[in-house]
Amino acid sequence: MDPYARGIARGRPPCRKADVQARLVVVLDTRREARGLELIAPYTRAVKRYDVHEFILTDEAAGPGGTVRRVCGLGFAEVSRGGVLMVGDEVLGPGALRIGTVAGFDLSHDPNHLNVVIHVDRPLTGMELGLCPGDLLVFREPEPLPEGGRGAPGPGVDASSLPGR
Repeated sequence: MDPYARGIARGRPPCRKADVQARLVVVLDTRREARGLELIAPYTRAVKRYDVHEFILTDEAAGPGGTVRRVCGLGFAEVSRGGVLMVGDEVLGPGALRIGTVAGFDLSHDPNHLNVVIHVDRPLTGMELGLCPGDLLVFREPEPLPEGGRGAPGPGVDASSLPGR
């Protein structure tokens, strides 16, 4: 049985991890107000090189075990450096554009692909962010807090760094 369901595993595991990288193969311009994504309880998902997964943005407070209704599509991306995605990972786009933080994972299209849900302050589609096929997404550990502690950064897209804004 799943260790998260049994209460043995809780939250993001303490660790050091390598960045995961993925290149966009489709940039989306979609929005849904009642999507109903059901995020699984585990905080981690292993992703393999060459797999293609979908990346979805939400401004709703969402986390493992929750449901997400309001979403917009970032895109589909092919994993170029596999590893482990974790809730709380920072998501960066081209030019170090801070997109948001991983909120959780939905398996509604499994085994075809994983939906990776990313929490943002301002939900913008991949097209609205000015992304293009071939752009690199990087998923990395949260930056250390100034006083040396660790913690997940606040969500969101820095609007000043958006193309044309």
